[in-house]
Amino acid sequence: MRNPWPLDVPMIIDRDAAGREAVDLDACDAIVVRDGRVLAADGRLVELAPADQPEASLRIYLGRERDRPLVGLVPVDASFGSDYDGIGGDRMRGLRDLLAGFWDRGVEGARDHELATTAVAIAAWHATHPRCSLCGVPTEPSQGGWVRRCEPCGRDHYPRTDPAIIVAITDPDDRLLLAHASHWSPRRFSHLAGYVEPGETFEQAVHREVSEEASLDLTDLEYLGSQPWPFPASVMVAFRARAASADVTVDGIEISEARFVAREDVPGLVGDGQIVLAPKGSVARRMLEDWYGGPLPEPRADGPVDV
Repeated sequence: MRNPWPLDVPMIIDRDAAGREAVDLDACDAIVVRDGRVLAADGRLVELAPADQPEASLRIYLGRERDRPLVGLVPVDASFGSDYDGIGGDRMRGLRDLLAGFWDRGVEGARDHELATTAVAIAAWHATHPRCSLCGVPTEPSQGGWVRRCEPCGRDHYPRTDPAIIVAITDPDDRLLLAHASHWSPRRFSHLAGYVEPGETFEQAVHREVSEEASLDLTDLEYLGSQPWPFPASVMVAFRARAASADVTVDGIEISEARFVAREDVPGLVGDGQIVLAPKGSVARRMLEDWYGGPLPEPRADGPVDV
């Protein structure tokens, strides 16, 4: 897949797991994160020195960039960074809205993507797992925010990641399947996807989800790559496959519409607004462009980014 962010190399930010207990979280530069949003300006993460940081309800050690430690900071003030000044100033931005800008900035954007996805994922976990799942007692952050400790029962709780598959499906004529999920905004189309269930492999999850949602049988399943997708706690595992036929029957519950499209039809469908594609920076967009053979027309900007 065309990708300025190589996925098979080490991370840019050293997560410094061995230093999580010793680092002084109050002395680190911080990116601000809350409710799936991060503080950004002009498509770039804003980093605040300790003297400029708002009061924090939580600090998460994100690691070291060279010798500089960085944290994710959840502000006490829920309205922090929410005002829009109209001139591109610092404000809290949803991660989905920032993906395309990160993508366009290459390695520098990949660095911001690493920090933002990590901070959003860990902050969301803290927000939704405040108590011990065994005894129900409130837990406390430890190890730089990567563990929640239950003192009464001595149990450590760790962040969860829910694997999900996404698959680019072509028919015998090499047309690509695009589907509309019932909960998406109008005209939004992408690949079929779904969560991996206990007891199945990624590949088995692909076959099951496609059979359930579109009644298609697949062959030639091939792994493509993966992407952290902290909405709120997933990693998207990407595949491509061929359908034995083009006879699609959607389930009418999770998927309300699906169609196979030819390459030459995509520009017109996007141009007149019949379909809205996945944004740049998403693994879904990379899969689309891999099949298409080059850059796709830019998605229309008149709706939410909700894939």
